[in-house]
Amino acid sequence: MLLPDLPAELLKSISENLDSERSISAFSRANHRLYNLLTEHLYRHNARWRGSSALFWAARQGREETVRKAIRWGAEVQAASQRPLAAALQVASAGGHEKVVQLLLDKNADVNAQGLRFGSALQAASARGHEMVVQLLLDNNADVNAQGGHFGSALQAASARGHEKIAQLLIDKNADVNAEGGYHGNALQAASAGGHEKIVQLLLDKNADVNAQGGHFGSALHAALARGHEKIAQLLIDKNADVNAEGGYHGNALQEASAIGHEMVVQLLLDNNADVNAQGGYYGNALQAASAGGHEKIVQLLIDKNADVNAQGGHDGNALQEASAIGHEMKIVQLLIDKNADVNAQGGHFGSALQAASARGHETIAQLLIDNNADVNAEGGYYGNALHAASLGGHETIAQLLIDKNADVNAQGGHFGSALQAASAGGHETIVQLLLAKNADNYIQK
Repeated sequence: MLLPDLPAELLKSISENLDSERSISAFSRANHRLYNLLTEHLYRHNARWRGSSALFWAARQGREETVRKAIRWGAEVQAASQRPLAAALQVASAGGHEKVVQLLLDKNADVNAQGLRFGSALQAASARGHEMVVQLLLDNNADVNAQGGHFGSALQAASARGHEKIAQLLIDKNADVNAEGGYHGNALQAASAGGHEKIVQLLLDKNADVNAQGGHFGSALHAALARGHEKIAQLLIDKNADVNAEGGYHGNALQEASAIGHEMVVQLLLDNNADVNAQGGYYGNALQAASAGGHEKIVQLLIDKNADVNAQGGHDGNALQEASAIGHEMKIVQLLIDKNADVNAQGGHFGSALQAASARGHETIAQLLIDNNADVNAEGGYYGNALHAASLGGHETIAQLLIDKNADVNAQGGHFGSALQAASAGGHETIVQLLLAKNADNYIQK
């Protein structure tokens, strides 16, 4: 007797003793009779031992018939897959599979189940732009203001992705335009970052708080500026956005625009009374941000508006140290010096502008600073002094320049203790020999 001719009860018994889904699947495909006989067992095995993964695969792919079979033979509609709390309804909603969504709802799937990247089925459909699925979920009592997921809410998701019709639909269903949470903090900031002018206007018309704080960029104005959306920035300012509001990575809107190099936006902010010397953020102030980015015209513009060239703060201490570290050759460094920047100002990571230029190997800037009376033996910063910085970096020409200008080869301090130890740590034999030839003490201890 051939295997397919065995009684059905015996064939089922054989399949029940197979320990893997792959084995059962292979067995069921031996012929058409076996497939029809064992399909139910295969789905039940999947539901019991694989967390109903067949249901989630079918929901993701929009396979309505497979979803029906998975549910009929044991899958839990609210079951979790290997991803925490990944409800099949959310997967189907993200894919825009309207018929599968309806089927799952008919089988009492929780329309507000939480999980996955988008937090809820409604947020998933809103983020992906599936308007019909959004309407279907709302018609089945989806919570329009449910919180969670990457975007925090369905409205923020639609706003971030530029789905205007869905944003309007959600607002018509009483979505809170000022709800907080998610990556962007709120819907207005999400739309502003994405450059979606019509949604920004829609949200403002519905009384979105133009100065709400939070999220990745800090405010809607910061978000618009960070992404270079000048028209939206103007729209927000026209709606009384606070140009001096603090927050976000760059601290304020002027520093944001200065760092990125948006000259027209910088002018717009200054024309609307932005504080040119406002402190905060990574760079400390707008002038430092522009100097770091090499934006010469913005540096000049800020100085013309009375930016303090010696203002302290930020990672690199001041604008001159920032420009010297980045290495914008003669342009911005010379401009700052011409405007009376203190070449020996202390502070920041490098301690001084000369140490910054020496650490980064900017020979022309180092020479310019020295020509303008930079102290070659100034102490401070991570490296201790300019010679230590040049020695560690292997910048032989700068090391020679500093020594020729009477840098102390035995000065102590900084992370490595001495110039000789710094050169040795960096493996720069030529500089080691240079320092020894200049009577560097080989016995100085860190």
